[in-house]
Amino acid sequence: MMIAFSRKYIYIFSILISSFSLAPSAKAFEQQTADSVQAPEGFRLRTVVIDAGHGGKDPGAFGPNTNEKTVTLALALKLQKAIERDLPGVNTIMTRKNDTFVELHKRSDIANQAKGQLFISLHCNSLANRKVTEVVGYRKRKGKSIPIYKTSTVANRSGKGAMILVYGSRRVGAQEEALRENAVIFTEKNYKDNYAGYDPDNPASVIMLNTFRDKYRKQSIRFASLIDSELTGTYNRESHGVKEQVVLVLDHTAMPSVLVETGFINNPDEEDYLTSDEGQNEIVNAILSALKSYKKQLEN
Repeated sequence: MMIAFSRKYIYIFSILISSFSLAPSAKAFEQQTADSVQAPEGFRLRTVVIDAGHGGKDPGAFGPNTNEKTVTLALALKLQKAIERDLPGVNTIMTRKNDTFVELHKRSDIANQAKGQLFISLHCNSLANRKVTEVVGYRKRKGKSIPIYKTSTVANRSGKGAMILVYGSRRVGAQEEALRENAVIFTEKNYKDNYAGYDPDNPASVIMLNTFRDKYRKQSIRFASLIDSELTGTYNRESHGVKEQVVLVLDHTAMPSVLVETGFINNPDEEDYLTSDEGQNEIVNAILSALKSYKKQLEN
């Protein structure tokens, strides 16, 4: 049976083949210790792609006073400056530098075409509204009092803390974070053509995804764990840990990739933290410290 690959998959697959020297094979990973992500001798981490989530006509999640696209851009610009200051040998590529709408497939294209070696996507989390049912009165029926119920929708502002996502090793359920991040493709022109064949259950997709998942999954998890440790250990930030999700922008990047959910923007306290200089500096410094440790582990 002949399997038809889309041009996008062939392009990403060719990048993977040409970049085999950048990271160990899956078999080599299995032979290393659980914490080891050491790359081949002579490897240098030189290109990091920073992705400020959402932008332009896509505001992302909303807080009481701001929105996700504004917070992620501020964090991305600060992270770029921090890397340029502390790691002058590392080149930073930005998927956006201002309030513009960049389609998801173009974000991964930017990263792949720049031959990025690490992809960091910055986002804010948000909880969906919840339904509340209450008794608003009673009515008589056959001599009995029957309660009258009213169901209303209220904002759920209880979310707190960070979470770091890596691409899932297999198709998982329709989980909220993945649905929220992937839903934006339907606001793009020609989305059916841009994402033709994006189906993790399709054999062609599985072959392509498994190739780089086997190669980069462990590095992604390691870098995500380092970020999580910095946030919780150094800055005492609450965290939901490292999670695997089916997030399109990660699945289409041919390199180790993480998506940092920096906090729940619809929680007023979290929003204050995410928009403050102190909060943003803590997040940026946590990612920067994790990057330094990750780079050292790869290159040693």
